[in-house]
Amino acid sequence: MYAIVEIAGQQFKVAKDQKVYVHRLQEAEGSKVTFDKVMLVEDNGNVTIGAPAIEGAGVTAKILGHLKGDKVIVFKKKRRKGYKKKNGHRQYLTEIQIEGIATSGVKAAAKKEAPKAEAKTESNDLSSMTVAELKALAKEQGISGYTSLKKAELIEALSK
Repeated sequence: MYAIVEIAGQQFKVAKDQKVYVHRLQEAEGSKVTFDKVMLVEDNGNVTIGAPAIEGAGVTAKILGHLKGDKVIVFKKKRRKGYKKKNGHRQYLTEIQIEGIATSGVKAAAKKEAPKAEAKTESNDLSSMTVAELKALAKEQGISGYTSLKKAELIEALSK
């Protein structure tokens, strides 16, 4: 069983008990993390492809340590001009070990954002309406002086 998962902006093909070096993660060493952006899961010949990610699927991993990658030397030169620049870079990495791949039952982060969206639903509905519809709604609710109000003022009056 393997999965293709997005971790820190990059996609990796991972399997259980595999060690992977990824861009530095914010979590502490020894902690467990769950990645819910699973693009593909293969289980004994059964391939499931997400569009773009599989709902409810997740990959759990344990952070083994934070480290730096090998030094990369960047050398720029223009011949016969006396121009030379030497630069070095070491990428910050995190070593993780994949503990398991779940095809369902992982809570997605989108469910946490849903209550916020419900609270703003009424104001979003009002802002998507036209001025004529807002005036008709204000007339139904018995708001006086609605004919001279602008759209923003109508939305404010109706949301009270």
